[in-house]
Amino acid sequence: MAMATRVASVSWKGDLTGSGELSLESSGVLKATPVTWASRAEASDGRTSPEELLAAAHSACYAMAFSNILAKEGGVIAEQLDVRAECDLDRVDDGLKVTTMRLTVRGRVPGIDDAGFVKLATQAKEGCPISGALMGNVQIELDASLS
Repeated sequence: MAMATRVASVSWKGDLTGSGELSLESSGVLKATPVTWASRAEASDGRTSPEELLAAAHSACYAMAFSNILAKEGGVIAEQLDVRAECDLDRVDDGLKVTTMRLTVRGRVPGIDDAGFVKLATQAKEGCPISGALMGNVQIELDASLS
């Protein structure tokens, strides 16, 4: 049995160049949020995309995983972790594929040096559940340093 199940939905109209409205049903945080093909492949213009949502999920998940590893393995509490995730959608063979996720983390963490920070940041990359879902299919890059 799952520890938690979260639900999102889209109501779509038209063909690939049509448009949809995305809702995060579990939280209600986003309701009827516009999503289109153009927001994936061209300019976002106030609309989201699956890749942006994947980057959001990965940055949040990674921040949680890293803060947990810092506390458990490093014995330190982060004052602040700033995590940015960039998700690339590329043409591969005859289709599209999410090819790369770049994580950048800058942290203010008392009581740890840069080498220790990078070591635990890498460990967090390996242990983050969203990283786990992507590994073997998407290249995950990490740039970690103390700020």
